Amino acid sequence: MTKPTTPIRFMLYPSLGEVREHVRVELFGRALSERLGRPVVMELAPTYEALEAELAAGRVDMAWATAEQCDAFAPRARAVLRAVRSGSYRYHSALVCRADEPLTLETLQGKRAAWVAPRSTGGHLLPVRFLESRGLRTDELFSQQRFLGTYRKAFAAVLAGEADVAAIFSNHADEHAMRATLASYVGAEESKLMTFAFTPPTLSDGIVLTRRLSEADAASLVSVLTRMNTDGSGLEMLMGPFRVEGFVLSPEGRDQAPAPRKPRSAEYVVAELDGEERCRRLWSPTGRAFGRDVSGAEGRTLTEVLGSEAAEPLLSLMRAVRHGGADGRLEYRLEVEGVTRWYAAEITPCVPVPGETQPRLGLMVRDVSGMRELEDPMYRLASFPLLHPEPLLELTMEGELRYANPATHKAFPELVVEGGKHPLVQAALQWAWRGAPAGEPAPTVHLEGRYWELTVAQLWDPAGLRVFARDVTLRKQMEARLIQADRLSALGSLAAAVGHEMNNPLAFMLANLSYAREELSRLGESLRGKDEAATEELDEVLEALSETAEGALRLKHIVQDLRTLSRKPPEHQARVELQPVLENALKLIRGQLNHRARLERDFFDIPAVDADEARLSQLFLNLLLNAVQSMNPADAANNVLRVAAYTGEDGEAVVEVQDTGKGLAPEALSRIFEPFVATLPGSSGLGLSVSHAIVTSLGGTLRAESREGRGTLITITLPAAAEFSQPRQQVLLAG
Repeated sequence: MTKPTTPIRFMLYPSLGEVREHVRVELFGRALSERLGRPVVMELAPTYEALEAELAAGRVDMAWATAEQCDAFAPRARAVLRAVRSGSYRYHSALVCRADEPLTLETLQGKRAAWVAPRSTGGHLLPVRFLESRGLRTDELFSQQRFLGTYRKAFAAVLAGEADVAAIFSNHADEHAMRATLASYVGAEESKLMTFAFTPPTLSDGIVLTRRLSEADAASLVSVLTRMNTDGSGLEMLMGPFRVEGFVLSPEGRDQAPAPRKPRSAEYVVAELDGEERCRRLWSPTGRAFGRDVSGAEGRTLTEVLGSEAAEPLLSLMRAVRHGGADGRLEYRLEVEGVTRWYAAEITPCVPVPGETQPRLGLMVRDVSGMRELEDPMYRLASFPLLHPEPLLELTMEGELRYANPATHKAFPELVVEGGKHPLVQAALQWAWRGAPAGEPAPTVHLEGRYWELTVAQLWDPAGLRVFARDVTLRKQMEARLIQADRLSALGSLAAAVGHEMNNPLAFMLANLSYAREELSRLGESLRGKDEAATEELDEVLEALSETAEGALRLKHIVQDLRTLSRKPPEHQARVELQPVLENALKLIRGQLNHRARLERDFFDIPAVDADEARLSQLFLNLLLNAVQSMNPADAANNVLRVAAYTGEDGEAVVEVQDTGKGLAPEALSRIFEPFVATLPGSSGLGLSVSHAIVTSLGGTLRAESREGRGTLITITLPAAAEFSQPRQQVLLAG
């Protein structure tokens, strides 16, 4: 019969706020999975009410529930396992106040209460029932009642004077036990608090096994959970999520689940040994150790009791401890009844006894096989923040840095110095304080040219923020390119329509202006020498017409650029050699170049491309003119225009145009290829966008790099013509 593979759904109530508690929960689930041979999925409910709703709807197999929830669901459950703390599965609630302002039940009137949560038994329900049983209604008794979420926060409010009384669970109605409990929450400040009343006891909180589980699964779980605090298998520390030593079957539910199976042997051994390595005392919970009966061990040697194989490592450790005079610890492996087990042995010298030459030794041996099995997942979970490849940090609610992994320090080296003033910290705090609604995009921080998307999670105990930072620069750049492509597409459609509508009126205007100038020039010639005044006025009109014609001509060029921007690539492209086209473009700008900069050429072998030669000429002319005009004529002796042409790594044609002009700011650089974004005074802002359209229509790329005061580098990459690239591709494949 095959074992079921459906996961067991284990839900816990939401009082676990610290990171280490979440790790312990995960490890506890793994321990259960290994012992059951079936996956156990651990889930943290968002609220007590959500857990109760899941229980009522029958959607969970087991749940870590409050005492009241355990009581309510016991009749419908397979079993209820109550938590054992300090040897008891019952507990009280203790009322706590400040030691310098002691309270009694008679002096509570008008005081302020700091409770944990409405469904918290020890932190609210139990003390409220206790007070009401004495005729003290809390809504009339206290001037203020607040729910702070955790015991630590409730005590902090009392210590700070923001509240007068709080309550906490107490396994024993004893002041000394309470001191230890308070110290675990407030540390050394426990001396500033005092207990002034204890409630009657109630059954502890615990684990509800629902009827979604089969009887066999419930029996297995009861066996595993009730043995965790008795078999010495090293799983006590896994009980951390529940702050308990173990579980017992609830008294009212002992007939609801099968009895637990017989525990294994060789789990836990303690002994006192004399100077001759004989057992003064030896004890094991099961009466067996290492597969042997250890009853009646007093007076016998360790080898006689445990066998030579099990005793030899212990004897070696004992001799080392006697020689060194200090405690000793040893982990070793042993085959016990055909199973490989791991053991941890600890030996400590005892207080010398008068008359004995050799000190006695205390011995403790524990089976740690369970912990050994969980080491890998435990280290994996514990090392997640350290090895996480992206920045991960934790902050207090005031912005102080608690922890940052190596990836954080590498990405933000100034974080430690700037602290709460760092933009990433500020963005995380603003996000948390604002309380962004669900579904709102995560905040993004732009730092030194990179975009970081933040994921901010709230931590409750202690309060703080966990921040994941993800580098989304490539995504942002892609989004910007897509937006630009959309804009260009829309503009292309508009430009096609506008260019068509404007072209005919412009043709009429230019033709009529040319006709008017010719006629007025002929008229001026006939009047010259006859009427000087009329001739001067006519010359002024001709000058105005010339300026108008220049404006109309410039408008015609803009319309042509618009039509180029919207035009589809030529259907009949030809093989074009790039170097002659470049040389011709350089000749056309020679007049402007001579007055502004020195030319440097780096021309190497470059493949031909499939393109329209006229459009390539326009492309290079645009880029060269832009570069020349960006350089100050006053510094012509130092200005350099560098034009390079070479073959790229993948056989593509690469042309670079670099100037030593004033350069561009990052904001301007990000929009350099957008239409109507002018980089030079008096420019229409279409030259670079037209150039970009030409290059992309040929399947190439146009990239710009610039630094203010250092100049700009434009790189054009065009795919090689088919006749050129095919042989090269074959050579590469052959190699």
